[in-house]
Amino acid sequence: MAAYWAFAVYAAIVILVARGDDAIWAAWAVPAYGVAAVMVSRPRSRTWGIALLTAAFAVGAPLLLMLAQGDLAAGMAVIERSATLLVRDGTPYLPAHQLSSWLAYDPYLPAMALFGLPSASGLQGAPGDPRVWLVLVTVAALAAGLGVLLPHSVRRCADCRRDLLRATAFAVACPVLALNLAVTTTDPPVLALMLLALSLISYPERVVPAAAALGLACAMKPTAWLAIPVLAAMVRSRDGTRPAVVFTGTAFAFVTAATLPAVIASPVAMVQNTVLFPLDLARHLTPAASLTPGDLLARLGPAGHTIAVALLLIAGLAVAVSLIVRPPRDLRAATWRLAIGLALMFALGPAERFGYFIYPLGLAGWLLLTRRQ
Repeated sequence: MAAYWAFAVYAAIVILVARGDDAIWAAWAVPAYGVAAVMVSRPRSRTWGIALLTAAFAVGAPLLLMLAQGDLAAGMAVIERSATLLVRDGTPYLPAHQLSSWLAYDPYLPAMALFGLPSASGLQGAPGDPRVWLVLVTVAALAAGLGVLLPHSVRRCADCRRDLLRATAFAVACPVLALNLAVTTTDPPVLALMLLALSLISYPERVVPAAAALGLACAMKPTAWLAIPVLAAMVRSRDGTRPAVVFTGTAFAFVTAATLPAVIASPVAMVQNTVLFPLDLARHLTPAASLTPGDLLARLGPAGHTIAVALLLIAGLAVAVSLIVRPPRDLRAATWRLAIGLALMFALGPAERFGYFIYPLGLAGWLLLTRRQ
């Protein structure tokens, strides 16, 4: 009940300070959270049913409304174009002479183009919309991650099925995910795959599938890369050097398999799109801005930008040293280390945005949601 009231307050604040799609989401979310808070306080309430209804109105309704409008946000338009380029040219990135504006850049890694392949293959409407596939992959990965932690099989245990429905719906309805799913950003599937990797790696015998899930996330966006050394340090501390090497090798194998064709096809284009543009070193700069320390420093000019990049490197080095000096001993410690490291990197980066804090917040929420397991 307390969580739903907190969600309602947050959504109400969004109505007051935001515009566009964010405000549309909040207008649906406030009554959804408020009704859920009242219903869940009643005796003998079915919390799994309430969670499903809340997710339907806080995510499903605004998402359907935005799908009906037909207009794609910049990120989704980039994914559609990247998939078309990947099928036609073998690389999702435009060459230097065609990078005429910031919208021409593709800051994502090649695996993100997979969400645009249905559209590139000719599917129309919802089946070809990258937003639909992005949401489906996110929910499926979340459910798989939560299902791994259940004590019994969901096919045989009715209580486990209800627990899975309640936990998945609650996670989807949480504003950290609900807003990003409704307006459809590219971060939810990456976060969901990271959480799936965390669930799988809690079992020593599932190190390889955990590395596969994390490798796929890392092949979509660099925001997941920090998880590889953090979890590798945890596995080495818990299971020994050999499992840690297997984990790291498998994760890098997935990243390499997804990115190597694009590197071979056009290495210069990939560097311009995925390295220089995110660091604000390209010819055209992204209009995205925030009030993070790194962004404020970058606005001061070349000197401030250099300081922000230096602070980002120092934060990364500090995390690396901490993994060597004091490696995390268990999964909870590793998850907290990852959340803190990502928060530092997003706060100090020169071209970051507040939306990236979905990762540390999502990791913290995951720990609360799975604290019993």
